[in-house]
Amino acid sequence: MGRTYIVEETVGQYLSSISLQGKSFVSGLLIGQCSSQKDYVVLATRTPPKEEKNVNPRDPKVKLDNLDEEWATEHANQVSRMLPGGLFVLGVFIITTLELANDFQNALRRIIFAMVKSMNRKRLWSFTEEEVSERVLVHLCSSTKKISCRTYDVHDPKCSPRPADWKYQSGLSTSWLSLECTVHINIHIPLSTTSVTYTLEKNAKSGLTRWAKQIENGVYLINGQVKDGDCDLLEGQKKSRGNTQVSSHSFDVRVLTHLLLNSDHRSTATVQTCSGSINLQGAVKCRAYIHSSRPKVKDAVQAVKRDILNTVADRCEILFEDLLLNEISEKKNYYLLYQPSLSGVGNPESTSKMVLPGDPLEPASMVVGEATHAQSRCLGWKDSEKEFHILPHRVFVPIPGSNVMFCDYKFGDESAEEIRDHFIEMLDQTIEIEDFEVAEEINTAYVSSSLNSEASLDKTDDEQPEQSIKTTIVLKIQQNIGVIAAFAVAVLAAGISFHYFSD
Repeated sequence: MGRTYIVEETVGQYLSSISLQGKSFVSGLLIGQCSSQKDYVVLATRTPPKEEKNVNPRDPKVKLDNLDEEWATEHANQVSRMLPGGLFVLGVFIITTLELANDFQNALRRIIFAMVKSMNRKRLWSFTEEEVSERVLVHLCSSTKKISCRTYDVHDPKCSPRPADWKYQSGLSTSWLSLECTVHINIHIPLSTTSVTYTLEKNAKSGLTRWAKQIENGVYLINGQVKDGDCDLLEGQKKSRGNTQVSSHSFDVRVLTHLLLNSDHRSTATVQTCSGSINLQGAVKCRAYIHSSRPKVKDAVQAVKRDILNTVADRCEILFEDLLLNEISEKKNYYLLYQPSLSGVGNPESTSKMVLPGDPLEPASMVVGEATHAQSRCLGWKDSEKEFHILPHRVFVPIPGSNVMFCDYKFGDESAEEIRDHFIEMLDQTIEIEDFEVAEEINTAYVSSSLNSEASLDKTDDEQPEQSIKTTIVLKIQQNIGVIAAFAVAVLAAGISFHYFSD
């Protein structure tokens, strides 16, 4: 017996509404959640068409060539960044005419395996042996609207397709449970004299992999309690009168990490010659969703863990891509400061000022030394031997017909309209800017050269250039009140002393 896919009714309406418009086919992704008994599909999105010149769509010779494996895989990678914890790309769909139903089976099979391989390579975590390894291929006939559903075991390249059931359900995700948490991170990644020649992305990935083990082995409190992994997540929850839904669909999660990976872990000291370091510091907002059909605590915790790892890795990757596009040299030692929301931080030794686009008082620019550049999305500036760059922050957006919120990442100089357009392009969904939920503030990337690596290890927040941050979206200001109060007391004491001695 094959797997059963419970599909949101709006997904069926979306697939039926897609018109070929003279094309040989239309393909896309299926997004949802896996469970041991069945899978849930909450969204379908077609892959954006690739611009082709001098191609006749009715030419039978180009039908299979147009099914671009690399293009479809890149779409899957982009969409996977926009998914909260608990959601995955479950497979692909294709819509063709009746006579072409069997022409694309082998090509789609290759795409499924290529997508899974590409997405797994970028992750800081791996699927467990107990998890479902089947991915689905759905074919819809454009004329009869008949659907055929098959699955492939991505762990077995030689597997044969298995039939699966495709069942629609209205309001599938309306009763799903959300889990939210804020994780404070402080990741130190030393760069040895040998690793400094590697790319920035490779160095960061190596350090993040070690940090990921701490997240994997952490203790997770759900609504302030430690629960056994095999327990029902809804155990002890009050239910609404007349139905089986819990009165609250949201859970607060706290993460406690161990100093050591486990009690038997033996710690050894290593002396290493370093030329610099990468540091990630600050607060990360995370969100995960899980179905309400007898969910287990361990499944909920796993979804939260993976969202923590994904959002940190994705933001680093997005920044590195932008730095690469703007031809910023990777032959440096980088200090990435994953800074929580700051309305302005100053450096007494620097007179440079950074203003984000959209500020009516200053022109939008990126300052690097004496040069000014307007083309970079990750605004940057240079102070002595250090370069600063803005890391993207997370924006959650509700999808029509679903209680699940998807996300995207926004650089400071990107407008809300650009984020909306990106959602439309990647997820093929119409969204409203008023529905945007900004999860956190702008984050800052700090870049230090190898000439001053020792100083960069000891000096962090007190050497950041002053910046004035204003965006078109209202952002919450989260500041360390204790540090501010201590600083104010110190200034007051210094002023009194000065006044006393001057008298």
